[in-house]
Amino acid sequence: MRKSFSKLFGVRRVRTRLSLWYALVLASVLLLSWALTASFMSLQLRGQLDHYAIQDIETVEGLLYFDASGDLNLREDYHNHPASKQVIERFLEVRSAEGAVLYRNERLAGQSLGGKLLPDEGEGGYSPRSVRLADGTPVRMVSRRHTLDGHALMLRSGYSEEAILGRLREFALASLLALPLIVALVGFGSYLLAKRALLPLEEMACRAEAITSERLNERLPIGEAGDEMDHLANVFNHLLARLEQSFEQLRRFSSDASHELRTPLASIRSVGEVALEKDGSRAEYRDTIGSMLEEVNRLTVLVDNLLTIARADAGRIAMHPTVFSAVGLAREAAGLLDVLAEEKEQRITVQGDERITLKGDRVFLRQAVVNIIHNAVKHSPVGGVISVNVLDEPMGGVRLEVTDTGPGIAPEHSEKIFDRFYRVDESRSRGGGGAGLGLSIAQWAVRMHGGRIQLITAPGAGCTFQMSLPSAIPMKN
Repeated sequence: MRKSFSKLFGVRRVRTRLSLWYALVLASVLLLSWALTASFMSLQLRGQLDHYAIQDIETVEGLLYFDASGDLNLREDYHNHPASKQVIERFLEVRSAEGAVLYRNERLAGQSLGGKLLPDEGEGGYSPRSVRLADGTPVRMVSRRHTLDGHALMLRSGYSEEAILGRLREFALASLLALPLIVALVGFGSYLLAKRALLPLEEMACRAEAITSERLNERLPIGEAGDEMDHLANVFNHLLARLEQSFEQLRRFSSDASHELRTPLASIRSVGEVALEKDGSRAEYRDTIGSMLEEVNRLTVLVDNLLTIARADAGRIAMHPTVFSAVGLAREAAGLLDVLAEEKEQRITVQGDERITLKGDRVFLRQAVVNIIHNAVKHSPVGGVISVNVLDEPMGGVRLEVTDTGPGIAPEHSEKIFDRFYRVDESRSRGGGGAGLGLSIAQWAVRMHGGRIQLITAPGAGCTFQMSLPSAIPMKN
């Protein structure tokens, strides 16, 4: 509708379209009001003419008489002044039941009033209608059947409608003369009002045009009126804040991803170049190839994690929910890390009620638990203990806790521990083999299942990761 309105009037500015729209609406309302007023005036004036005609018929009924020759006449001796009968403006005609004209007053000048009799004309009361005389004069006429000396008569009395039409023409002329002036004044006023109302929008548009990807920290001005414009500016500011955060995460992600990809590639290249510069034994080449494969494995894990995060951000990961034992899931995840824990002489324990069940995608939830246990193994000392407990939530749901005996995390780091590529100790990241994506993937998997994950820690007191997930129907023994 907006496009067709703009195309119809050839205008593109909102304030001009609003002004034209207001003017058209006002003109339509005024024309409708004029039509209704004119109709009401016409009905009221015609009602008055009908009332006068009815009174005349009632008067004429007592003045009609048949003379000695059988002709119908009208007594006019009731006038108390000779000139008073000249002011009578009515048209009067009397017909017989067969339609023959018995009497016409001089004002008709021999013209027929209403033409032939209608079938139900004057039956049971008065029959008003509008007719035209032969000379074109519009007349409002009232008919009634009457009996005089045994003769059935049709009395017709009417008044010219020229006065009514004259009133309507005067009203229409005055309205048409005033309409353009009123519409022009309202159009001009609405233009100024629209210009003032849209001024904050223009200011926001100018400010928004100056905001680029490098200036996302800027915000649109918000007034103190609290109206729709302020609400719109507030919405845009929230949008800019989200865009700024997304751009910052994207820049950080791109930088960290390129750094993480460059490091193993550079390591593979340097190891290969060193091996090619000297003639080594078979054992030395095996060690070289083993080092390169270790970096390839690190690179493969990183690429897989990046692809998982990319698909998760794009919403292209399909979930396949099933019902399974929460303790069984924890044991399966711990079993995948037994070898790594044995290398550090660590012990992983799993405890919980076997009847506690979860409903979700087992693959992604297992990956979340594996990532958290892996993080605990990496940061726990040699000979440490990692405890995995499965508990019922007091308000419903399942809580899965992973507790380690590591050094803990300082408060300034615990708030960012789930950020992508974030590592508490950058100097140990390469030796630990992590890229800072495991906990981020774990958080995503838990949230996708309607749960939440949090860290409880203090320096020197170890870490406890708590995953709260919706429970399923308890499994039968």
